[in-house]
Amino acid sequence: MTGTFEKASISAEAAQAVIAACVAKAADHGGAFVIVVLDESGVMKASLRMDGAPLVSVQVATDKAYTAAGFGLPTDTWFDFINGDAPLRLGAPTGIDRLVAFGGGYPLKVGEAIVGAVGVSGGHWSDDMEVAKAGVEAFAN
Repeated sequence: MTGTFEKASISAEAAQAVIAACVAKAADHGGAFVIVVLDESGVMKASLRMDGAPLVSVQVATDKAYTAAGFGLPTDTWFDFINGDAPLRLGAPTGIDRLVAFGGGYPLKVGEAIVGAVGVSGGHWSDDMEVAKAGVEAFAN
């Protein structure tokens, strides 16, 4: 049909597998995390707030996944991207809704196509990154 296109999206089954891999990695850390998987459009596909995870981590994990899905970049790359550019450094964090510029969010891709994203929050951003990477690796395999 003219005027339409198709795009791939993460399945519910794959989103649950990402969550499970993140939970397994979180157990290694001994912490409580919130894990969120969004589809390619930034809509919730799956989520889990582990027992004891901070309430605010629900929003932070969701926004990390949203940033990763929206830009197709891991959230930790944003800090360096905006740090050397004064207008972006001053405007992006307050001017781009839901932008997170620290680690814990990753796009999920099939080839070059973004099909979803995972966001993790609950620990230091470096711990969030490790937990989220486990989900990315599970999705890639």
